[in-house]
Amino acid sequence: MTSLSQIAWDDTVLPFQLDRSNLRGRVARLDGVLDRVLRQHRYPDPIEALVAEAALLTALIGQTIKLRWKLSLQIRGDGPVRIIATDYYAPSRDGGAARIRAWASYDADRLQGDAPGFPQIGQGYFAILLDQGAGTVPYQGITPISGGSLSACAETYFAQSEQLPTRFALAFGRSMLPGEQERWRAGGVMLQAMPKASAPMTGDGASGEDGLLRAEDILDGEEGEDWARANHLLSTVEEMELVGPQVAPTDLLVRLFHEERPRVFDAQAVTFGCSCSPEKVRESLSIYSAKDIGHMTTDDGTVTADCQFCGAHYEFDPMTLGFEATKVPDDGA
Repeated sequence: MTSLSQIAWDDTVLPFQLDRSNLRGRVARLDGVLDRVLRQHRYPDPIEALVAEAALLTALIGQTIKLRWKLSLQIRGDGPVRIIATDYYAPSRDGGAARIRAWASYDADRLQGDAPGFPQIGQGYFAILLDQGAGTVPYQGITPISGGSLSACAETYFAQSEQLPTRFALAFGRSMLPGEQERWRAGGVMLQAMPKASAPMTGDGASGEDGLLRAEDILDGEEGEDWARANHLLSTVEEMELVGPQVAPTDLLVRLFHEERPRVFDAQAVTFGCSCSPEKVRESLSIYSAKDIGHMTTDDGTVTADCQFCGAHYEFDPMTLGFEATKVPDDGA
């Protein structure tokens, strides 16, 4: 039986503020969105867990930014886990849902299916990319892979690149409610200090791994005390409270932070969504010559392409592809 809490809060991000400590945050629940992302790929267990964590981080981070178009997470390493990529598309209209997609690339021959996924990323980087659409210059921030989890990488990114103390508490995995099939669920809380005008800090005195900044290196005095107190409260959260669906996000905030005077704002709906289309695939193939297109053509005389995010399959007539196919014929005039 599906609970009213599940109906109300699945696939949503709820913004909140702690008025006593001047901190902001988000509570996210992903149910159908995450199940849709993972269902179409049949990833090994370590990859599924990493993609689930990345998708949850993307939902939490994307909702904090005044976004006109797209926020992306990219995790790249030299280990068996090569790439984890996610996109968060801002709602196209007021009151609309944000869209999320995600995928991963890995070396199946090297991947240890019974071992945790994060160490199998190896050396690499964690990046957040912002693209506000036509007429703007995309922004990219990069920090090294560190900390033991993707959420720790995200915390390091915000401390190092944005000087914003940030904390994530996440839970994700397969769950089965009475009378329903097993499916992926995820939930998490993001806690972040309010931005303030101050000179950027350097790495001098940084206490994080490999000399990177941590939240504790940025805050001191009363702000540091507020941050420590709120983080202590967040540390008491249980995985089932994060994932739900029995505990509503509003009830969770009251349970964790009632003394911090939590205040909530309008929740943001999230859905699965992909931006691929025949036109975009055709455009991506326009950089190739007729010879290159010939090498891509299958035995049955077509050029095929599959979207890595949603699995959509496209087929094209090779005579209509490549930059040579777009040339205006010379009529001899």
